[in-house]
Amino acid sequence: MPSRLPAATQPATTAPVQGASHDTTALLRGATASVYADTVREVADDVAARLVAVTQPFSGASRSELRALVDAVDLDGPPSGTREALREAGDLYAKHAIWFHEPTYTAHLNCPVALPAIGAETMLAAINTSVDTYDQSTVATFMERRLVEWTAGRIGFTVGEEGDAAVADGIFTSGGTQSNFQALFLAREKSRRAGTRLESMRILATAVSHFSIAKSALLLGLPDDAVVTVGTDSDGRMSPDALAQTLVDIERTGDTVIAVVATAGTTDRGCIDPLDPIADLCDAVDTWLHVDAAYGCGLLVSPRRRHLLDGIERARSVTVDFHKSFFQPVSSSALVVRERADLAPVAWHADYLNPEENAEPNQVDKSLQTTRRFDALKLWVTLRALGADGVGTMVDAVCDLAAAVHQDLATDRDFRVVGTTQLSTVLFRYQPEGLDAARADALVPQVRRVLFDSGRALVAKTVIDGRPCLKLTLLNPDATLADIRGVLELVRSAAHGLLAGEALLDTDEPPCRDVHPRLARTDAHTEAHAAQDTDGETR
Repeated sequence: MPSRLPAATQPATTAPVQGASHDTTALLRGATASVYADTVREVADDVAARLVAVTQPFSGASRSELRALVDAVDLDGPPSGTREALREAGDLYAKHAIWFHEPTYTAHLNCPVALPAIGAETMLAAINTSVDTYDQSTVATFMERRLVEWTAGRIGFTVGEEGDAAVADGIFTSGGTQSNFQALFLAREKSRRAGTRLESMRILATAVSHFSIAKSALLLGLPDDAVVTVGTDSDGRMSPDALAQTLVDIERTGDTVIAVVATAGTTDRGCIDPLDPIADLCDAVDTWLHVDAAYGCGLLVSPRRRHLLDGIERARSVTVDFHKSFFQPVSSSALVVRERADLAPVAWHADYLNPEENAEPNQVDKSLQTTRRFDALKLWVTLRALGADGVGTMVDAVCDLAAAVHQDLATDRDFRVVGTTQLSTVLFRYQPEGLDAARADALVPQVRRVLFDSGRALVAKTVIDGRPCLKLTLLNPDATLADIRGVLELVRSAAHGLLAGEALLDTDEPPCRDVHPRLARTDAHTEAHAAQDTDGETR
């Protein structure tokens, strides 16, 4: 749909400052407050109209079409004014964006966002607080620290006074990748200061742990074989027996395990490693246990499924992604550590910013980032507006939906369910009786591409135990079983169409034109008849 924003350039409500060489009405300040209010209102109205009108998660525009639209914009051209620039952006970006609130969006770990958080986004974007130092953030520093403390309490860590090095602490980050990286950096520094050489450091994780684990090892300067794969059970969860054997094997080589990474919500399967038995083994050998709960962190507030995270309180560090399971806009993630002292290696002092003798509570002392948005405000407002139980109920809703879809697929002749889930993912293949595995393999990317190109539904694809499959990631608590059944029918139809197309290609005698009027006949008989007009005369 075209943008609802007025096409006219926004008039200035105040006269430009005399003698100024720039447009003094361009920036947000007291004199432009009414322009700000009008601008935000008009954009909100435009987005709201699109939300009402949207019927599918993507426009279906091709890559070449989108690239051409982008390339056609002259970024060095004359200024168009705020309204016109936003109208253009609406027709370029919003029109072709992926809409995660649509129930037929089921591809990745993207959630619809809580309305209170959207309001908070408006506030924090306008004020533009940076929470790296206290003198840039004031109360925002205390609000973020309170949320970290709240999260730590939900995990089961001990919380207490700011000066106590033995209680929990943490920092908001840009996402799970940064949280995981910082956790492994802390584990590396703990081991390095104990005398371990980089070349002998090892990290244990399963083959289905997040790719950021291996990437972090690379960035931390560890050897190429630093990440050692631990065996799993049939559901892709870390096997405690395999972990025990791997710990013994590495000890025999003389290398040192600096961290074990357990996953509370694997990206593909949505399964949770057995945290208590893993913690027992980590305690026995005194190694760092990091739990990547980027996906599963919503269970911290689940009224019915919190027990699935039993043992997480024994971790040394935990990754949580509020922009996955707490329905927050990106970015909103955090790393939480059991003991505040573990964050010390991150600190770096600069005279102009956070001198060591400064008693102010500077968050940059705990963060890998310097300038950092006050993303904690979004979660703060959401918790105050909806309550922790309100968020948790939505987490339970998507898990319930996944369970219902699993039951549906289990009785459907055309589909085969792949594995189980403890969260909200569904893995499956289109493989009716008589369709060989190789052809079913080939259909997976083809079906996904057909649906994506149509824009009508988005599903993901992955590989499980060497076999490609389709994946539904259900993070919309307002989606219904009927909505997901509709997605599955699109999958079925796409697969049927692809197979029918192959059958036509393999047919020696092409079908008649009266059955397929758009299909050209290429045999000699057809070519002869094509040379005659409707009266039977040869042209």
